[in-house]
Amino acid sequence: MLVCTDGRIVRIIDTVKDRDSGAHLHVTEDGAPALGVGDQVTAELDWDRRYQHMRMHSALHLLCATIDGGVTGGQIGTEKSRLDFDLQDTALDKDAITARLNELVQGSHPMSHRWISDEEMAANEDLVRTMSVKPPSGAGRVRLIEIAGGVDLQPCGGTHVANTAEIGELRVGKIENKGKHNRRVNVHLINP
Repeated sequence: MLVCTDGRIVRIIDTVKDRDSGAHLHVTEDGAPALGVGDQVTAELDWDRRYQHMRMHSALHLLCATIDGGVTGGQIGTEKSRLDFDLQDTALDKDAITARLNELVQGSHPMSHRWISDEEMAANEDLVRTMSVKPPSGAGRVRLIEIAGGVDLQPCGGTHVANTAEIGELRVGKIENKGKHNRRVNVHLINP
């Protein structure tokens, strides 16, 4: 939310990246007070919500490490998230995936980031798991998220926990067929 010096509160419901300018735009809730040029505001973060997103985002990296297939889509929520995989004629075992995810969580694997050059990224395209979204290049470097122990390494600009143990227990929900090649895997936090 944005808090104005005169006490007005502007709640932000989403942040999107403008395709043309690359600017990040804050989308306000319906009926939010209007801001004027020169208004001074302080941004306040909803830490609990952000931390849940960090846990879920990190859990999706574990899901990528568990299922061998390109990622065709995804969505991160506070209690439930999903990834869509390009898998043709592949049966996925919900219980086995759940067990593997929780094994990785309990393994307390440190998570960290590092940077590689655009040239290194171009030479290591196998690091990219997403089929429709490529990592941003052109700025000279690309950020990688690494889960220690050889669990996962891929480009990502999102926020994550410091250790897989912070994610907490997970449960795989519905696994859906979303077309000839797409399998949607839903993941839930047991204790959000």
